[in-house]
Amino acid sequence: MFTGIVECMGKVVEFTPLDTTAAGGNGASLAISEARGILGDCHLGDSIAINGTCLTVTEFSEDMFKVGLAPETLSRTNLGTLQAGDSVNLERALAAGHRFGGHFVQGHIDSTANIIEIKPEDNSVWYKLQVSDPKLMPYIIPKGFIAIDGTSLTVCDVNDDEHWFTIMMIAYTQTHVVMPTKKVGDRVNIEVDMLGKYVEKVTTSILRGSSDADGSSTSSYIEKVVEKVLQKNK
Repeated sequence: MFTGIVECMGKVVEFTPLDTTAAGGNGASLAISEARGILGDCHLGDSIAINGTCLTVTEFSEDMFKVGLAPETLSRTNLGTLQAGDSVNLERALAAGHRFGGHFVQGHIDSTANIIEIKPEDNSVWYKLQVSDPKLMPYIIPKGFIAIDGTSLTVCDVNDDEHWFTIMMIAYTQTHVVMPTKKVGDRVNIEVDMLGKYVEKVTTSILRGSSDADGSSTSSYIEKVVEKVLQKNK
């Protein structure tokens, strides 16, 4: 579990499509440097989020660490496009008893979004992003949470028909995350608010179960519930 409060920015040392070393495990790997700030209490097997993606540490030193990348991770995130020298957001898994400053972030990327507009306003910056998977739009709501490359941000505007949303980034955040290094057309990782997913799953199951019990459809069941509420309020 993470919070979306980026602890530091690291630098990509190398993305290796086939790493045959013990730490690489005969799969893709990613080596990150300039990470001294989060490695003081690191152990093999620890979780660190890179651009919002929860990954397992397979090797580390005072300043550098390596993680393995599964095919699922490469297909859902922008990590496979990283090159040596690129900056990345880093956050350790949340420790018990620490202040929770962002929102519940699992580090399980849902999809990516393309930056379609960048517009400064005073000392802040507007970003408009178009979601690659339109099925995620129900979970993106105005004033709701979203994690972009692992940064906890507040959604401003939402256009469900055109599959885009906006966020505004304040000056302080601009100096502590990788977003300002991005340009129009770049792809970022997004994780929608997981609480919305759980609410949908629970309510859908309840409605489906209730409608199945009396043979009616979900819509007719909702109509009956609304009718009962209206009758009580008369």
